[in-house]
Amino acid sequence: MQVKEIGSGASRRERREKLLEAARRGIDVVLVWRLDRWGRSVPDLLTTLQELEHLGVGFVSLTEALDLTTPTGRAMAGLLAVFAELEREILRERVRAGLAHARQNGQRLGRPATAALHADQVRKFYRSGASKAAIARRLNMGRTSVRRILAPNRR
Repeated sequence: MQVKEIGSGASRRERREKLLEAARRGIDVVLVWRLDRWGRSVPDLLTTLQELEHLGVGFVSLTEALDLTTPTGRAMAGLLAVFAELEREILRERVRAGLAHARQNGQRLGRPATAALHADQVRKFYRSGASKAAIARRLNMGRTSVRRILAPNRR
């Protein structure tokens, strides 16, 4: 089976999925031109390589001379896994530090409270007899937001 995927920028790669299905049915080796043609990110690459290894399917990258059917190739895959974990940990630390810095500077985190800004208008229109759907259309907001504002446990 030969799969050619040229210049695919798609997030869902149907041809690669078909090749993985063939691997699950019992092909011997997956041969790729370059490693970056197989995985979009290190975690994606490692996940699929681990699945292939679990299935007993070899993986060979011609350009990088990476052959997971050999002990040296498996060692290189292990190093890739170590660096992928390091990359995830560094990213996690950066995100946490950024969030802490934003909180210290008084920045509000999360989704903006756009519906809450219209709460007084929603209540005013509702008291005047407008339906919840009409209020939502008039204020260009979701009906669920209108219902939430008008819920009995809210002021």
